[in-house]
Amino acid sequence: MQFIKLVIGIDVSKDTFIACLGTIDIKQCINIISSDIFKNDVKGFMKLLSWLRKIIIKQKLSDSLPIWFVMEATGVYYENLAYFLVENNRLVSVILPNKMKSFLKTLENKTKTDEQDAIGITKYGLEKSLFEWRPPSPNMKIFKELLREYQTLKQLVVQVKNRLHAKQYSHEPEKLTVARLNQQKKFYNKQLNQIKKQIEDLVDKDQDLKSRIEKIKQVEGLGLTSILTVITETDGFVLIKNGRQLTSYAGYDVVHNQSGLFTGKSRISSKGNRFIRKAMYMAALSACRYNPKLKQLYIRLVINKSSKKIALIAVARKLLLLIYTLWIKNEDYIPNYQS
Repeated sequence: MQFIKLVIGIDVSKDTFIACLGTIDIKQCINIISSDIFKNDVKGFMKLLSWLRKIIIKQKLSDSLPIWFVMEATGVYYENLAYFLVENNRLVSVILPNKMKSFLKTLENKTKTDEQDAIGITKYGLEKSLFEWRPPSPNMKIFKELLREYQTLKQLVVQVKNRLHAKQYSHEPEKLTVARLNQQKKFYNKQLNQIKKQIEDLVDKDQDLKSRIEKIKQVEGLGLTSILTVITETDGFVLIKNGRQLTSYAGYDVVHNQSGLFTGKSRISSKGNRFIRKAMYMAALSACRYNPKLKQLYIRLVINKSSKKIALIAVARKLLLLIYTLWIKNEDYIPNYQS
């Protein structure tokens, strides 16, 4: 039998991962050969390659056969394995979770287990054209960590402010408790300034990145942290092929609820990257005040939809697509482009 591709589909969790090996031949027949479970550490990674070599010898597979390792970009648990495989000159493809989820639905599996997910990932890799994953640049990884830390600290500041507000209007609040809350707020704000300064210094050292960001910042409402969050959470849009895919990855894709004569409310899926949604929500609040065109869009939607939340989401989605377009085209923002 002449095979055209060999795929190891991998379902990764915190401590372990399941690998499933399959092949596809010139007649497009898929054959699932074997699967096994490994520890999600370096010893497990080495054992995976040893397991693969044994199966290739046992099945008498050709050494020239393309071998792909396919996994989902879920959380951070896949990263160590992906980096290890690339360092060992292996073909790695990392798939967006929403794409994989849509594909797995077509398999109509009634049972959902980690092994079934690994088999589904293997079938995806065998049936689809794969794009090779390359690790993000060291700077991109640092930015991503710093911006996630920045968002976490911002949330802590909000929580402390809310507690202080409650104490302010409560009867005879404990003075030492209020003092400690003020100390916490001061400490968090100090760390926020440190992180922002570190991010700005790193941007200044990368002239190409700085130039691209300055072009995107011409859009009123978009600041450095919101722009960088979108760029780093998508690794510079390397896995994004179009705007629809980006909005789905961020969780801004619309979900309809309709069956027969019943028509429910449409909503966004919210099943995507929460860091992007958080950054875009804050940017939308600013844009609705300071960006004339987006302010008009917001007001029109509030009147027509009678919901401020729907209008804000629409503005956030518009800003997200603007970042993507300006980054890909690497050109200045033209406010009246459509007209």
